[in-house]
Amino acid sequence: MLVAQPIAPLNSGVVRRAPATNGRVGMSWVPGRRPPAVGARTIRAVISSEDKAAKAVESKDVNALSSSSSSSVKGIDVKAVITIRKNMKEKLSDKIEDQWESFMNGIGQGISIQLVSEEIDPVTMSGKSVESYVRGWLPKPANLPYIVEYAAEFTVPSDFGSPGAVFITNFHGKEFYLVEIVIHGFDEGPIFFPANSWIHSRKDNPESRIIFRNQAYLPSQTPAGIKDLRREDLLSIRGNGKGERRPHDRIFDYAPYNDLGNPDKGEDLARPVLAGKERPYPRRCRTGRPPTRTDPLCESRAEKPLPVYVPRDETFEEIKQNTFSAGRLKALLHNLIPSIAATLSSSDIPFQCFSDIDKLYNDGVLLKDEDQKVSGYAFPSKMMKQVMNVGKKLLKYEIPAIISRDRFAWLRDNEFARQALAGVNPVNIELLKGFPIVSELDLAVYGPPESAITKELIQQELSGITVEEALEDKRLFILDYHDILLPFIGKMNTLPGRKAYASRTVFFYTRTGFLRPIAIELSLPPTPSAPGKKQVYTHGHDATTHWIWKQAKAHVCSNDAGVHQLVNHWLKTHACMEPYIIATHRQLSVMHPVYKLLHPHLRYTLEINALARQSLINGGGIIEACFSPGKYAMEISSAAYKSKWRFDMESLPADLIQRGMAVEDPSMPSGVKLVIEDYPYAADGLLIWSAIKEWVESYVNHFYSEPNTVTSDLELQAWWKEIKNEGHYDKRDEPWWPKLNTKEDLSGILTTMIWIASGQHAAINFGQYPFGGYVPNRPTLMRKLIPQEDDPDYEKFLLNPQLTFLASLPTQLQATKVMAVQDTLSTHSPDEEYLGQPQHLHSHWIKDPQVLEMFRKFSARLEEIEEIIKGRNKNSHLKNRYGAGIPPYELLLPTSGPGVTGRGIPNSISI
Repeated sequence: MLVAQPIAPLNSGVVRRAPATNGRVGMSWVPGRRPPAVGARTIRAVISSEDKAAKAVESKDVNALSSSSSSSVKGIDVKAVITIRKNMKEKLSDKIEDQWESFMNGIGQGISIQLVSEEIDPVTMSGKSVESYVRGWLPKPANLPYIVEYAAEFTVPSDFGSPGAVFITNFHGKEFYLVEIVIHGFDEGPIFFPANSWIHSRKDNPESRIIFRNQAYLPSQTPAGIKDLRREDLLSIRGNGKGERRPHDRIFDYAPYNDLGNPDKGEDLARPVLAGKERPYPRRCRTGRPPTRTDPLCESRAEKPLPVYVPRDETFEEIKQNTFSAGRLKALLHNLIPSIAATLSSSDIPFQCFSDIDKLYNDGVLLKDEDQKVSGYAFPSKMMKQVMNVGKKLLKYEIPAIISRDRFAWLRDNEFARQALAGVNPVNIELLKGFPIVSELDLAVYGPPESAITKELIQQELSGITVEEALEDKRLFILDYHDILLPFIGKMNTLPGRKAYASRTVFFYTRTGFLRPIAIELSLPPTPSAPGKKQVYTHGHDATTHWIWKQAKAHVCSNDAGVHQLVNHWLKTHACMEPYIIATHRQLSVMHPVYKLLHPHLRYTLEINALARQSLINGGGIIEACFSPGKYAMEISSAAYKSKWRFDMESLPADLIQRGMAVEDPSMPSGVKLVIEDYPYAADGLLIWSAIKEWVESYVNHFYSEPNTVTSDLELQAWWKEIKNEGHYDKRDEPWWPKLNTKEDLSGILTTMIWIASGQHAAINFGQYPFGGYVPNRPTLMRKLIPQEDDPDYEKFLLNPQLTFLASLPTQLQATKVMAVQDTLSTHSPDEEYLGQPQHLHSHWIKDPQVLEMFRKFSARLEEIEEIIKGRNKNSHLKNRYGAGIPPYELLLPTSGPGVTGRGIPNSISI
């Protein structure tokens, strides 16, 4: 049966506007029911021989069709193949429901599909369309047991043109996951409509979903027949900023970080809102939950196990939930951590000796079962093993990489320094440019700005070279956590079991090519009764100064762990990426080439960030419990955003130049030359950065080949404007935001975003357990200040310095909890999606042979880089990545197997 009709104008009776509650405007047909006629030429019917309503076409309409278009006599038979992914695990009731839905699909009553042409009807000036019900089953693919395919058949006029969009309507009682639609029968061959999206039930939202073909179009290039649909689809996901979001919604909008505290549960869980001039912060995805009863400025919390809203397609797919690290993270936070707490809370004591720490790897910890369902998820990581033992769970850790080759490496100064260049946080070391070292804090509040590390003191630690020569030769470096921490130290040290300093550490790069620490300054702020205190420690040669030096290094490592987690990891990757993701969905059509480029690098970040707000960075969460800043953790993160974060400095070359770790050099592929050649993070990172840059530049040049195409791209300009003015609202007036006028501007912005989501996050995330899994190497908090000769406990320190050192570290409960989290955050899932690797689920992401060839070259370049990095790790001249007991630097190797591997660059921030 032939049915063909143009999409009616937006004011016709055929189109229904979206409900106001969703704030979206869209087009939705009412299948099975014939709308009022709008002129003699508007014909609509459903392709289904059993559909009686479709047969009841008024004769004047049929006559109009046959007389107005000779093309209706000759039709083209086409078939749509609809691929749906079923749930992997189902209850019996779900299986029965699925069988019913499958039956309804088979008889043509479950899903309607409407093809929309890229061409417009000359009468209505809207896109032509035909509609059918999905019916009939295709053979199930043998190698994909959860994939089901259905077919829908159409007869379209020969002048229908090429289909550019599909409306799909779900008449079932629940959502389903649409993988893709493939249209067969047109002369151009199969036409792909990739979806990878949840299609809501019509009872949840009466509007149909729009799925576009895999052709990239700039806004000005959009075919006339689907131009309105492009706008409608964008409007449908922006929302109106009102109401609480529902699980099936696809609404992207902004909100401040006002959901970290829970004042309704008590003042001790109240946390300030992170927004505004005093406490600026990036925006997060809005959930619309009501305010708390106690504080109307704070949003009420969705406490575990209730999920925090993220747009439906941003949630982890079931296959991810079962094998992906985030699924394990949920199990960890909801079940395992409480079990650890239940087991150890009654005896939350420090480690008594180093063998107590070794027992975590050799013997494990027997966990109380109580009501915790620890085994609800499989934990595939080798690092954390659970076995049944007399009705209890045994939590057992693998030996982390930092001590697997040399268990005493962490004690040595050169390893302490090496980790500033090749550890999990190699992004804070900077060139020391002169003396005196001066604070930028208010001297009226914090006292004299000069550091106690003086030029004269440094001269004593140098052999055969003057300070002036060392500065001129760029051989003095500093790790400076003074200004970021000192304003908070006083408050932090009032917290139970927390004692911290603001720290500065100066390093010397020797002629033999390795870095060594030569001085550590630990500072306490002034109090009403005492001036500020600055104490400098150097490596001594007697036993007492040796142990004190070890404690000073431990305090530096603790500060480094806090800044790493709160600033470099959470803020600069997770939190700062979220506005880019929201703006991309709100302002760029899925047909936009920039959307297609960015999409792999944005997936799942909103979900992992929501989970972090619920259980990691929230008031009373894991970060507060296990890191030195405690309840002030996110305030420190906000202070770093205020004083340190700049988009233009987030590119790798700009960051290295800013820190003095590189100088501009146009002759180098990356445009910079490293000051320390053996700087593994930077050396490997520049390879990855350059590969991303080359790929992005070729992609941008391909789509923006004509002059002024960047400035005339309205979607692109709205996207960049929204990132600055909405997503990073508190920084909207900063002068350093890059302009977006040329394709070079665009390439730079996109390269930075992709680098942050992929290489940068990989470098500072996946080494967390390999380096932090051994508590003495990287304590996340310190519980005691360094003993002084006039302290009452100084004699105890002299009698048992090991016990004093261990008593300063996290307790057994704190250490075990943070190790469990670090292990999970460092784990790759078996189905990780890596940078430059084509994904079978997204194999039809774009129809453009030139772009696919560019991507192939990008993938090939990353394969070359992997071999270059492997070669560097065997180079005996590179002492920071090769040597006796030295672990190779692999964090920026592009690929990895599953587990805690210390290597691999996923496309996006998904854990």
